[in-house]
Amino acid sequence: MNGKRYLYVAFLCQQSVEKYLKGIYVSERNETLPYTHSLKSLIDVLSFKDDCHKKSIDFILKLNSYYITSRYDSAIDKMTKNFKKKQAEELYKQTGEFLKWLKSKLN
Repeated sequence: MNGKRYLYVAFLCQQSVEKYLKGIYVSERNETLPYTHSLKSLIDVLSFKDDCHKKSIDFILKLNSYYITSRYDSAIDKMTKNFKKKQAEELYKQTGEFLKWLKSKLN
């Protein structure tokens, strides 16, 4: 955030949720997870998927979009110009709240 790389903040928010979900997947299933970066796909195979969908599906879908677009140069340039500090701050806040909620699901 201090470096004013707001789109990168969004990408790292997506990555933090993805890694957390993958950790939960391995913990719940005790198996290697399938190759995916889709947050929704990961949530759909977890024990608390229904609670998660009710709570945060719109946020998850929005957050997931920052992984896909971050991989294409032309999209990066356009999104970087349009992605503002306020958006990054809000996404960062929502990510923190969601990660806290995910942690509460681990018993």
